[in-house]
Amino acid sequence: MNEPTGLGIVSLVTFLPLLGALLLMVTPKEFVFTHRVGALAFSVLTFLASLAMMGRFQTGTYHYQLTEFIPWMPQFGIHYRVGVDGISVWLVLLTTFLSIIATWFSFYVKERVKAYMVLLLLLETAMLGVFVSMDMILFYTFFEASLIPMYFLIAIWGGENKAYASAKFFIYTFAGSIFMLVGMIWMSGQYAAVTGERSFSLVDIQAAVAGGTFWSGAMQFQGLLFWAFMVSFLIKTPAFPFHTWLPDAHVEAPTAGSVILAGVLLKMGTYGMLRFVLPLFPEGVQANVPKVMALAVIGIIYGAIVAAMQPDVKKLIAYSSVAHMGFVLFGIFSLSHTGLMGGSYQQLAHGISTGALFLLVGLIYERTHTRKFSDYGGLKSQMPIYAALFLIIMLSSVGLPGTNGFIGEFMALLGGFDSSAKGLYGLSIGFVVVAASGVILAAVYLLWMFQKMFYGPLNPDLKRLKDLKPWEIAMVGLLIVFVFWGGLSPNTFLRPMEASVHAVRMMTLNAEGDRPSWKNLEMEVNAKGDLVQVTPRDKATDPYEVVATIVDANLYPVSEQEEPLIPKLPPASAAPEVAPR
Repeated sequence: MNEPTGLGIVSLVTFLPLLGALLLMVTPKEFVFTHRVGALAFSVLTFLASLAMMGRFQTGTYHYQLTEFIPWMPQFGIHYRVGVDGISVWLVLLTTFLSIIATWFSFYVKERVKAYMVLLLLLETAMLGVFVSMDMILFYTFFEASLIPMYFLIAIWGGENKAYASAKFFIYTFAGSIFMLVGMIWMSGQYAAVTGERSFSLVDIQAAVAGGTFWSGAMQFQGLLFWAFMVSFLIKTPAFPFHTWLPDAHVEAPTAGSVILAGVLLKMGTYGMLRFVLPLFPEGVQANVPKVMALAVIGIIYGAIVAAMQPDVKKLIAYSSVAHMGFVLFGIFSLSHTGLMGGSYQQLAHGISTGALFLLVGLIYERTHTRKFSDYGGLKSQMPIYAALFLIIMLSSVGLPGTNGFIGEFMALLGGFDSSAKGLYGLSIGFVVVAASGVILAAVYLLWMFQKMFYGPLNPDLKRLKDLKPWEIAMVGLLIVFVFWGGLSPNTFLRPMEASVHAVRMMTLNAEGDRPSWKNLEMEVNAKGDLVQVTPRDKATDPYEVVATIVDANLYPVSEQEEPLIPKLPPASAAPEVAPR
């Protein structure tokens, strides 16, 4: 598994934007049109490459696929390891898609266009690297690298308080990441103590955790390490009370920065929980479920209440992000299969809906240069197409059935109800009741926002406005396609991630020795949520890539050797339910 593979399609997707950035760097700054079209062209090429990657992705397995390995610093156990699974592959596609939207909108940028487009492309590579990394240090490198382009985008092209907002954004997120880095170094040392060799490979360390050897004799440190990682990811999400950097960053960021920040960067936090926290700290997760769920519930209600009090439309949407990301956190830490699926799906839904809201605010801001509700009113009669598109996106953010926003929040709440109704992890039904009230509050502040902007007497200063241009309609329309696609056919997105979510849940809840491992290729998860034995894969191929073992649409392993490894146990009142849903 440590044989060099060379670079493949995952690296192509990751570094295509970097190649574009390098080419733009050597293009004279006077060629403004070239910088704009070149950046958009590389964003489109990256998206097409990610679609090709998705075409090679096989559903029905939780193992990493399309993996690549190149030795980097072997003396320290650090290597270039990349790959995708059912959770990360969708976040890669979300990143490449929203990068097209952000770059396309950035045609509005008039000053220092070359630097702006270069930073957007560098940011895209850094974000993609986070979602494909299988080595802890590689993950950390990309995680921190994403801060630099976003810092400059805010600091140079931001609003009046851009210096304060950019510094706060950088300091908050960088400081939190230090705890994670210390935790990674400790875990590498612990792995060396257990196995005799140092490694930062997520696959290697998770295999040791699953087998019960990693935490043997070091269980007293698991709770501390759990919070070292969680603090970093809670800041990035951001969850209450670590959220205060977000409204300032959103308000001062240029529109493309806000779209990327809401659509992708926030997902790095919740993705980190699914990728690192749940698989590596199973006992720590179960012991701290009530605390994290309390933060999620507080964030949902707090974000909604504060959003309703904002005089600035962009700041309202920023606080709504705090509330909606609370549902992602709520679903993940319900630790039920439905809740985990809902939290994972809500990452995608929030990226589309909230990214679209920031895009729409940017379109009106380019015309009015104000975001104050007091400066709006009556836009429906002046810009009917804009009003219609805004209404659709707003309703998806509310969670109207038939839109993508409904699916994720409903599944997250249902998952929380499943766990609390069984009395698992110290949860009570009160968590669900309070969180559900956040859906009502979202309808209140978002409908209020729509009413203030589009109804009432028309502000005389707005009579000069013209409706959206065809290319602007097309840009928003692309996002609306996914609003309805995700709402009316959610299995398109849910099915490929199901096996990976099943496995993450079992990595957290099953007993030592009975947990699935990314390293053990003879384990698989079937459609019933059982861990089963499957026919060994062809080791001559990519060791992580599934080769025609699991092919049918029901996700059952095609193997006569399929045998459940974990029997179905009745739920116990004093212990969490194990592998089956």
